[in-house]
Amino acid sequence: MSLPEPIPPSRRALLIHLFRRIVKPVTRERRAEVQIQLRDSSDPDFDFFLLVVLSSVIATLGLLTDSPAVIIGAMLVAPLMSPIIGLGLASLTGDATLFRNAGIALARGAISSIVIATFLTYANRLLPFLPLQELPAEVLARTHPSPIDLTIALAGGMAAAFALAMPSISAALPGVAIATALMPPLCTVGIGIAMGRWDLAGGALLLFITNAVTIAFAAMLVFSALGFTVRREDGHIVPRALTVAAFSTLILFIPLTWISVRFFHQATENRLIEDAIQAEIAPFDADLANIDITRLDNTIHITLTIRTSEPFRYQDVIKMQEAIALRLQKPVALVVNQIFAARLDPLIPPTLTITPTFTTTPTPVTLTPTPSYTPTSTPTITPSRTPVPPTPTATPSMARVTNTNGRSLDLVQSPGGPSIGKLRNGDYITVLYGNEVLDGLVWLQVMDKDGRIGWIPQINLSVVTLTPTVTATP
Repeated sequence: MSLPEPIPPSRRALLIHLFRRIVKPVTRERRAEVQIQLRDSSDPDFDFFLLVVLSSVIATLGLLTDSPAVIIGAMLVAPLMSPIIGLGLASLTGDATLFRNAGIALARGAISSIVIATFLTYANRLLPFLPLQELPAEVLARTHPSPIDLTIALAGGMAAAFALAMPSISAALPGVAIATALMPPLCTVGIGIAMGRWDLAGGALLLFITNAVTIAFAAMLVFSALGFTVRREDGHIVPRALTVAAFSTLILFIPLTWISVRFFHQATENRLIEDAIQAEIAPFDADLANIDITRLDNTIHITLTIRTSEPFRYQDVIKMQEAIALRLQKPVALVVNQIFAARLDPLIPPTLTITPTFTTTPTPVTLTPTPSYTPTSTPTITPSRTPVPPTPTATPSMARVTNTNGRSLDLVQSPGGPSIGKLRNGDYITVLYGNEVLDGLVWLQVMDKDGRIGWIPQINLSVVTLTPTVTATP
């Protein structure tokens, strides 16, 4: 097999000439200005780390509060874009000083962001200012990188490099910083570490590496097209560093594609599971409140929380589990949590129930004379009265919901169980008779103004006064 003939020099020169007519190179003075600008912004000095700390705090709190606006603010403050573009330019031009400073700044900035996010999340777990019953959607969105994220980083990196080289379009840099998110994935890594979710940390770290490598490669493409390359004497049109960066980007494309296919498969399977569950609970006139799906040892573990007016029997759950397994053609382990609720419709009045009433009918009495004997008086012992202490009977008392930190409080079906309603700070409730201790926390049985009976922690009640009613027993 013969190798293809190399392009003649004249044809190569023609291609280069046509390309340069379309994409004009920047001047030597502008190239020097860009290089100096990237050296200054990629230097790991105090200003750089101050912006890293501030953007890390903003991004972490934005992720924990599930606030996209706060996260966008962190993207604008974060200074990590400059070191990545600096790495691309240094690899292309052979600037060892810029390469070293940019690499140190990027590594230290990334590690600092992860440490700060881990500390803030761990502190929030000890002092729960932000109760995390579920992971926020903004956190989960950064744990499943895909080829789409790689494409976004490629376009964003090209736009950032072009805006740096062309001062007339430098206003596009803030938008590029928002599009190519760098700080939120790093903070998601810290959140995953603090919560012991290494799967979240690994997915977010892969997203950051994908963004960093792709942005550097895109910057190299743009800078090469704008004439930032050093003239080579070996005859190669494409610089070796650009070839290595392109190969690295293609390598990252493989795991991203695998993760995307796996995620799509799981999402499709979850949809089938939800459809199967909805079909199975439809005959019971129940509402599906929550689904928790986990996969372990080729078995799908499903935990359902259902609101129902009639309790499910054991046989009903077994039948539902078999039907779901038959639909999915996989082993299924099903657990059903029931929340009992009464359904009231103002448009449909309640049905009157006829209650039987017992009445007495007088019967005529027939008097029959009978002989009577005169009793003989006998002494009778008079009992002495013994004092018996009164028995106190607890009655329900009124209390008020407090210490919720401005958030709603869950009224749960049982201590530590599923939620059946929400209580607001200042709501008045009735404290009933039940009390339990779970994990060192005292739970009281209460009834809210809507008549729902559930449990809340005692620490969320301002004052609980139990007034005894004395019942004398003779």
